[in-house]
Amino acid sequence: MDGCIFCRIANSEIQSEKVYEDKHAFAFLDINPASKGHTLVIPKKHYQDIRDIPEEELSKLIAAVKKVAAAVMKGTGSDGINIVQNNGEAAGQAIFHIHFHIIPRTKGDNLRLFGSRYHYSENEMREIAERIRKSF
Repeated sequence: MDGCIFCRIANSEIQSEKVYEDKHAFAFLDINPASKGHTLVIPKKHYQDIRDIPEEELSKLIAAVKKVAAAVMKGTGSDGINIVQNNGEAAGQAIFHIHFHIIPRTKGDNLRLFGSRYHYSENEMREIAERIRKSF
């Protein structure tokens, strides 16, 4: 897509610190990392978010995410990782090209990815679940 920074990175039009590439996916270090080794994995083709990418393409992308996640853990010596994928501006998506964040974690790093927790009122959980079930 014209003007998409991630498309330009995947096409090597913009320099990045590439860590992995295959026929369908491209992975590089995030320039605003949450931790050392924070890596982004993107499809080479442009898709806006999880709703836009065809299942076959998503399957290939997830295979790359799995492979890169293992390498990030090993390469950084982390104790664990968070894999985060945001959809829409309200959810924190800043670049509208689907991407997965692989964030290395170490015990006691005190990194907070999520803030306050929502607490359901009485019967609300059941009502919300029912509305979601009816939306398939």
